[in-house]
Amino acid sequence: MSRSFDHLPSLKRLLTELQKIPYLASKNLYRVATHIVTSQPEKIDQLCQALEQAKQYVKNCRECFNWVEGQQVCSICSDDSRETKVICVVEMWQDMFSIERTRQFRGRYHILGGVLCPLEGIGPDQLSINQLIMRCKSGTIQEIIFATNPTPEGEATASFIYSKIQDQDLIVSRLANGLPMGSSLEFMDRVTIHEALVGRRPF
Repeated sequence: MSRSFDHLPSLKRLLTELQKIPYLASKNLYRVATHIVTSQPEKIDQLCQALEQAKQYVKNCRECFNWVEGQQVCSICSDDSRETKVICVVEMWQDMFSIERTRQFRGRYHILGGVLCPLEGIGPDQLSINQLIMRCKSGTIQEIIFATNPTPEGEATASFIYSKIQDQDLIVSRLANGLPMGSSLEFMDRVTIHEALVGRRPF
């Protein structure tokens, strides 16, 4: 942090904490800090309360690792109308929502919580990979669809999981090549995702 903030310790601390938030671009740090400092006190109180409440009450679904609040199993896993033998594996919960918007997939999900990235210290134990492997070995799953993003990390994560489950009697597929390399499901339109889902290929 620049020495120019030494005479503003509170602002310096705010910027330091904002820097710790993943995915918050550096160019937006000052804008966010300015918004917080110039907002009405009641607005900041509401933000702080929302952060504390989310941290206290929002947990992971014990089955798929989706978010839940006030229950142990999410609405998708508890929906008896959904196919229990087909699991779509995604990186993050927002990827799951992107697929849900197509209204074409009626199976269930498994949310990894990210991708393998040894350089950042993210290995299998930091994700829900072991839990997915256990689901695959439970004998209740027939098909796994890899819907990890078409990035080097997404491909490597899918390949690692496949190496752990390839001895199981499973149909393993992945989304079709219509998804551009390096892109993210979160930012794709529902038609593109639908076509990739329908045209999924063997892994």
